[in-house]
Amino acid sequence: MCGDRLTLFLKLDKGRIADVGFQGHGCAISTSSASMMTEAVKGKTVAEAESLSGSFRRLVTRQGPAPGKAEVGKLLAFGGVGEFPARVKCATLCWHTLDAALRGKDQPVSTE
Repeated sequence: MCGDRLTLFLKLDKGRIADVGFQGHGCAISTSSASMMTEAVKGKTVAEAESLSGSFRRLVTRQGPAPGKAEVGKLLAFGGVGEFPARVKCATLCWHTLDAALRGKDQPVSTE
């Protein structure tokens, strides 16, 4: 079981992510993914953030067509995570949390 934990702070303004941040602890993959996620989604619409989340998960799980740099930008650096299935949960925890927050869910999210 993954011991990574994070709390996501999300401020929406007229359907756009006005501000986003996180607090937490975890492995390097988990915290770097969360950090890069906050940079990537800030200023995006909810629909754009949801699309990016799906693209990121495809990138690291290797399920479906692999997104390119035009689709995921710097997040492409996580492409190698798919070679280590145990680390996919680390990389996607913040993205699952983002998806839940965008849907208005306030309960804890798990990758288990």
